[in-house]
Amino acid sequence: MSRVGKNPVTVPSGVTVDIAGQELTAKGKLGTLKLVVSNEVAATLEDGKVWVKPKTDSKRARTLWGTTRALVNNMVNGVSKGFTVNLEINGVGYRAAVQGKTLNLQLGFSHEVQFPIPPDVKIVCEKPTSISISGADRQRVGQVAAVIRSYRKPEPYKGKGIKYETETIRRKEGKKK
Repeated sequence: MSRVGKNPVTVPSGVTVDIAGQELTAKGKLGTLKLVVSNEVAATLEDGKVWVKPKTDSKRARTLWGTTRALVNNMVNGVSKGFTVNLEINGVGYRAAVQGKTLNLQLGFSHEVQFPIPPDVKIVCEKPTSISISGADRQRVGQVAAVIRSYRKPEPYKGKGIKYETETIRRKEGKKK
């Protein structure tokens, strides 16, 4: 039995959930998200709650049960509250700035790295050393943050690079004389 799948997803006020066949749509103040539910599970809307149940007792149905429930929960939370990932830049001369629809990163290369901002994601730089990525789709926000981080991952000796705000870098000791 899935411990995650047993619990229903409560739909907060201001969010509407529509189920048409195998397609589940969530609309809220931050946008609209769609999910095609697998044939192995069934999603129903009862009393302002979305219930996900497996259609059969197969292993695949039981696996998709909890996964689908988590995806629906992320959709409902995304269109109501949204998701945010914060990145920090460490290093002398390393900085970021948003100019129009591009994020300009100066990361110690001979040229600036230009990252085009996707339309479904919002990127803000309060300080030149911090980047805040927000949006309704949790997977999309995390993917954009991972791509930006991949331009200059933090290195273990001085900690220079782009890291997640919650990430801790395991530091190594330098050379001995």
